[in-house]
Amino acid sequence: MNDNQFSILGLKETIVNAIEDLGFTKPSQIQAESIPVTLGGFDLIGQAQTGTGKTAAYGCPIINNITKSEGIKALILAPTRELAVQVNEELKRLSKYEKTVVLPVYGGESIDRQIKALKRNNVDIVVGTPGRVLDLTKRKILQLEKVEFLVLDEADEMLNMGFIEDIETIISHTPEERQTLLFSATMPQAIAKLAKNYMKSDAKHVAIKKNSLTVSKIEQNYFMINNKHRLEALCRLLDLDSPTSAIIFCRTKRGVDELVEELQSKGYIVEGMHGDMTQVHRLTTLNKFKSGSLNLLIATDVAARGIDVEGITHVINYDLPQDVESYVHRIGRTGRADKSGTAYSLVTPKDFSMLKQIQKVTKSTITQKPVPTAEEIHGKKFNGMLSEIKETIDKGDFSKFMPSAIELNENYDPISVIAALIKVKFENESTFEYSSNNLDAPAKKEDVRLFFSVGKRDGLTPKVLINYIKDTTRINGSTIGQIDLMENFSFVTVEESVSAKILNNCPGGNINKKRVNVEIANKRKR
Repeated sequence: MNDNQFSILGLKETIVNAIEDLGFTKPSQIQAESIPVTLGGFDLIGQAQTGTGKTAAYGCPIINNITKSEGIKALILAPTRELAVQVNEELKRLSKYEKTVVLPVYGGESIDRQIKALKRNNVDIVVGTPGRVLDLTKRKILQLEKVEFLVLDEADEMLNMGFIEDIETIISHTPEERQTLLFSATMPQAIAKLAKNYMKSDAKHVAIKKNSLTVSKIEQNYFMINNKHRLEALCRLLDLDSPTSAIIFCRTKRGVDELVEELQSKGYIVEGMHGDMTQVHRLTTLNKFKSGSLNLLIATDVAARGIDVEGITHVINYDLPQDVESYVHRIGRTGRADKSGTAYSLVTPKDFSMLKQIQKVTKSTITQKPVPTAEEIHGKKFNGMLSEIKETIDKGDFSKFMPSAIELNENYDPISVIAALIKVKFENESTFEYSSNNLDAPAKKEDVRLFFSVGKRDGLTPKVLINYIKDTTRINGSTIGQIDLMENFSFVTVEESVSAKILNNCPGGNINKKRVNVEIANKRKR
């Protein structure tokens, strides 16, 4: 193969090529340690945080080893719909040359559509939440007797959400000779017991030490956009901030090439860096960037690893990365040596669950900002030009231009002359012809945080609370977001569109014999 380090782990060339297409050539620690173990047929307990690349750690060897015949060969259980969607998308990318069929199943989506897909009998891997998987299994739609791989992803989260009984029931429908892979950030007693009861005695244990993910000195913002407006949104940010030194990240090498071509055609001085470029080309580009003769560099994660440049003011995620660690590595290239830095991310509704995961793991605030309007950009450019003109007048070094100025003054009104000169300068500096003032950015669904008067001491679990809300309101479970259980009370974040229904229907009922009261959380006086 080439210098791609995934090739030495024992994976098929087709899978290594798919990984390379995603811009990766060096496995993360969990991938380097887990892939050979799984390829060797061992059960595996992987202790790793979200964002360490564990999906590929189990996904690559499963795609590599599953038998190509009728029946579900791998079942991956995940605690949330968001994670199931994310895992499904990554497995599809990893298996694109293998033509593996992956199907996500979870609540909040039409079960009929999922049943129809399963009845085609061509699905190789099912990724799902325990509740929906169990439902489909009980209906005898999801047949698990040919499963070769069972993955429990974020097992501690599934424990916290009250899914252990469901998981044990699901496991009972799978063959005993299956290969079981359990991943968990922590190893509470209940998870250790689960591993002991359902995994082989020679299971291997891989523990990845948690790295500190610090992004404290960096101002982080994101912009909600429609995918079709991604390029214009980037141009608006560049035109407003005029960064002196910025790295713009794309997920793929092809993405880098296309963006370089687009920006150069619009007059931006920009170059790209990725693994397919020669070493000489990359070094030449990097030297220009270091010297300041090039202020915009577009790169993949892999190509950017060797960049150690002081004074980078901006990092822009044109595409969000696929894991949290990559995000931290990207934005860590600004805000160095106690200087402040700015990190921007362009986010579509499809990317939003990844953004929430980044915020959760890094414990940082990423603030939404509106995409700059044409008026804002024009206003800033005019102010910049006025400052330049005032500075030039103060210096007084323009005597050789006086004859032309006198001639213009004799033939035209001085105000018209000044306005015309500003117009010429402005048009020379403008790089993007904005089609409208405001981009048609999608409205982000507003969330409301609700207070529930029941908590852990009342025997409450997230599953019990979700079922109570759904039973009393008949709302879609996908509109229910984060749940925080306290000892005596709980907080539930829901979409604004269903908050009134919950406030009207949920109070007055009982959960485990405790009367339920519900209020908007931020209106409570503490």
